[in-house]
Amino acid sequence: MRHILLASLALAATTTAATPALAQQGPAPGVPTTIEGQRQAPPQQADLTLTIGFAPVLSPAWQGSTDYALSIFPDIRLNYKDDLFFSVPDGLGWNAVNRNGWKIGPLAKLRFGRNEDNGGSPFLIAGGSDALQGMGDVDLALEFGGFVQKGFVNNQLRARAEVRQGTGGHEGVVADTNLSWNGMKRDRSLLYSAGVRATWASSDYTNAYFGVNALQSAATGLAPFRTGSGLVSAGVNASLTKPLGRFGRDGAVTLFSSYDRLGDVVADSTLIRERGERNQFTLGLAYGYRFGL
Repeated sequence: MRHILLASLALAATTTAATPALAQQGPAPGVPTTIEGQRQAPPQQADLTLTIGFAPVLSPAWQGSTDYALSIFPDIRLNYKDDLFFSVPDGLGWNAVNRNGWKIGPLAKLRFGRNEDNGGSPFLIAGGSDALQGMGDVDLALEFGGFVQKGFVNNQLRARAEVRQGTGGHEGVVADTNLSWNGMKRDRSLLYSAGVRATWASSDYTNAYFGVNALQSAATGLAPFRTGSGLVSAGVNASLTKPLGRFGRDGAVTLFSSYDRLGDVVADSTLIRERGERNQFTLGLAYGYRFGL
């Protein structure tokens, strides 16, 4: 198998999360996804590639939490040429249109549930939150939809939008937008990315994670609150990737961070006002190794 440059590592999800799906509200909040990251590398020799990696991530235990948690997310992603991609943060997608800087196609994503006992991801190893006790668990959700992406300035500037319909843990509509600048040093020894992002959602989505119904109110003492549709969060994210060995033959290490602020639609919820925080920070370090199959 041929070693190739791993231009960017993500979990997915994260990431999703991405924030804006490994954790409740996205991949791993702040983790750069393949779409957000770099792909400037020597031409790949293999049509099919597999990436294996992991990422310790310090982030809020649940979106809106005042408590932080440490999780170690696995990263397994599969790509066929520049046509098909699969990973937890990126989802399963197909670049049905892939020309002149445009990428358009269908997309399916997984959003893990939320545990009322600790609020954390399935990969939680330390920390957590007890602020959700009485709120009940939120089940795993599947989201189906599509995406549109356009590259500018030799594909260094990328604008992307996704719209997905959920089923399972939530039945709402979610829309993610991202604008990122991607670059690298002339000798390819360091790659960088910075961007802005925002997530909008319908009330069926926001109520699943931020609303307080009558039963939850009785169990928690929080006043009932029904959230509406609108801006869930907006923020900034950045990453630095260091390829290891010539053209990343030994993999790559990525340092990433993000800041997101919850929108009024969810921040006005009694759950957030009394037990949460609208300012959310994430810091993570990731390692990944890519194989040509």
